[in-house]
Amino acid sequence: MITNFFIPELNNHDVQELWFQQDGATCHTARATIDLLKDTFGDRLISRFGPVNWPPRSCDLTPLDYFLWGYVKSLVYADKPQTLDHLEDNIRSVIADIRPQMLEKVIENWTSRLDYIRASRSSLMPEIIFKT
Repeated sequence: MITNFFIPELNNHDVQELWFQQDGATCHTARATIDLLKDTFGDRLISRFGPVNWPPRSCDLTPLDYFLWGYVKSLVYADKPQTLDHLEDNIRSVIADIRPQMLEKVIENWTSRLDYIRASRSSLMPEIIFKT
C-alpha cells in the first residue's frame, strides 16, 4: 500500500514539510517499512524505531484516535445499524458530513500540542486543556 498507493499519491502534492506519524504496530515497524518511510520523510517520521519515537497511546499526539474516531463512531452507531450495508452507509454518510472547519480545528489543536511538546522537550503536559 505504501509503495503502490501512498507514495505515488504524495508525489501528486507539494509535501516538503509533511510529517508522517504511525503507531507502533508490528507491521508498521518492520525494518523494510521503516526504511521506506525514512527514505520518503527523512527526520519527519514519528514512529517506533523512527527518527522521532512514537509515544504509544499518547492522547497528546494522536487526535485521530482520541477525538476524530470517537466522534465518528458515536454518530455511526447512533441508530444501532443491524446490517453490514447499514453500517457502511452510516460510515460513508458521517465521513462525508465532516466539515473542513472541524478538521482544521483538530489539526490546529494538534499542532499547538506538538509545539508545546517541542518546547517542553517531551516532558508531560498535565496543565494543557485539550479542546477540539
